[in-house]
Amino acid sequence: MKLLVCVSKTPDTTAKIAFTNDDTAFDSTGVQYIMNPYDEWYALVRALELKEANGGSVTIINVGPAANDTVIRKGLAIGADEAVRIDAEPSSALFVARQIAAYAKAENFDAIFLGKETIDYNGSEVGAMIAELLDLPYISYATSLDIAGTTATVARDIEGGTEVVEVEMPLVLSAAKGLAEQRIPNMRGIMMAKRKPLKVVEATATEDLSAVVHYALPAAKADVKMIDPENMDELVRLLHEEAKVI
Repeated sequence: MKLLVCVSKTPDTTAKIAFTNDDTAFDSTGVQYIMNPYDEWYALVRALELKEANGGSVTIINVGPAANDTVIRKGLAIGADEAVRIDAEPSSALFVARQIAAYAKAENFDAIFLGKETIDYNGSEVGAMIAELLDLPYISYATSLDIAGTTATVARDIEGGTEVVEVEMPLVLSAAKGLAEQRIPNMRGIMMAKRKPLKVVEATATEDLSAVVHYALPAAKADVKMIDPENMDELVRLLHEEAKVI
């Protein structure tokens, strides 16, 4: 079984968010970066579990500059067999999807995994775009995955319950919480990662159809208002006139 896992580099969840260049770019000053948790904890680990159960290989792929290599090597330390970095700045979801699809098309993977979203943009776009570009079935927000032969059985949460679908491989799948449990790389894995191949590939020429015009922080939250518990009339008035929830 030949599996591809798409991984992204994202700011740590505790990073302070600020913008620069007239609010057209993220200010990375002092920011610590990590592998996107949905890619690492769920997509990558489930792919490794499938390899361990059925044999095969797991390749991780990232679109980005050389500064991403540290994050990529963490995936190798967790257990991926090899890594590929498309040498380009990830300017949009479509650009990233086209780069990954171009590489995947030539390699004939049995399945392509990625997290349900990145924790910085929360767009949930790349997986569907890859599937469309490769003309493959796409299952999003998977919480469990079992494979028998060439048939994948996938469960995902929907409003009010769980949906279970069967699909023939190859496929593209985005991973949500529950698909696997986080793995912490051990010292042996970290040392082996230094010797595993990290292949750098030139980007495919493609037209980018969108560009960031402006970023803005959300409005500051209003101060908390403390209401005397005996003054229920005032509480009701505020809920009705200001919060507008009743």
